[in-house]
Amino acid sequence: QVQLVESGGGLVQAGGSLRLSCTASGRTLNMGWFRQAPGKEREFVAAIRWSGGSISYADSVKGRFTISRDNAKNTVYLQMNSLKPEDTAVYYCAARPSSYSASRLERDYDYWGQGTQVTVSS
Repeated sequence: QVQLVESGGGLVQAGGSLRLSCTASGRTLNMGWFRQAPGKEREFVAAIRWSGGSISYADSVKGRFTISRDNAKNTVYLQMNSLKPEDTAVYYCAARPSSYSASRLERDYDYWGQGTQVTVSS
């Protein structure tokens, strides 16, 4: 059974930065980040394949967020810069087997972290 543990959330002012981490137990997986703001559905943020390739971003974060991974540590990162109040949400990491693509679709992921709160004040 795969377990995902997220960290790095917190409160930051608009324009600031945060880095989220997600460490997976077990095997190397394709990883994604999603977020859910209050009263809204969960949405895709970024994804990366096990090899570090096939990176994709939601249009709303492109140019501000960077996804990366360190397979030696089984950890994926989400560097978030130029944060805006609309980035406020619970951020979830998700994983799926490495034999598949790095999907943008929530339904494609088999494993989910517990979520970490990111709050951006104006």
